[in-house]
Amino acid sequence: MSTPFKFKQFTIHQDQCAMKVGTDGVLLGAWASLEHQPYSILDIGAGTGLIALQMAQRSHAELIDAIELDDDAYEQCVANFEASPWGDRLFCYHAGFDEFVDEMDEEYDLIISNPPFYAEEVGSGDDARDKARQNSSLPFDELVDGVSKLLIADGRFAVIIPHKEEIYFMELCSNVGLYPNRITRVKGNPDADFKRSLMEFSRKKVAVKENELTIEHGRHDYTKEYIELTQAFYLKM
Repeated sequence: MSTPFKFKQFTIHQDQCAMKVGTDGVLLGAWASLEHQPYSILDIGAGTGLIALQMAQRSHAELIDAIELDDDAYEQCVANFEASPWGDRLFCYHAGFDEFVDEMDEEYDLIISNPPFYAEEVGSGDDARDKARQNSSLPFDELVDGVSKLLIADGRFAVIIPHKEEIYFMELCSNVGLYPNRITRVKGNPDADFKRSLMEFSRKKVAVKENELTIEHGRHDYTKEYIELTQAFYLKM
């Protein structure tokens, strides 16, 4: 039994979800820009519903949709939405992303995704096989292609991916006319390599704002930047 994860304004029940609440999701939900004041937001691969709930807490968006394919995760996401203060603004579709793209006429001001990817540790030694297995439930090319169809002309797309996939992901986005606006490269501590890249894209080519984020100085000794980014959510920040 996995215990519920309590945030300041909502609780995530996660006993039915393979993907538990993790730093990646919280980071993305806190980092994604809302300065263009989106009316409609889409969270692709919602899992527990964490990121959609962060969007509801942070924004005045009237329409916050989520998509989740896994049966158990979908049911848990819906329950987490209904138990939150923003249930009237949140809706989860039980569908695969390709099916959703084909059937939806809706376009969104902000699309956000913490897409599934296999941790670096599962490498088999066969690079081609690892590449094929990685994010098999939602390949990056399928994600990017769908986003390009669902994003309004001046919309934003925010995502968190393994740092080593950054250039490949930018190439995929460029192929469908999406260009990086902001990139924050994340490492666990000052001595670690970069592990994740937070990236925001739009249809405009602009000078990219790039920076770095270190999570901890040492074990549970969080950096000022990380605390400032996540303190609206974590109880102990």
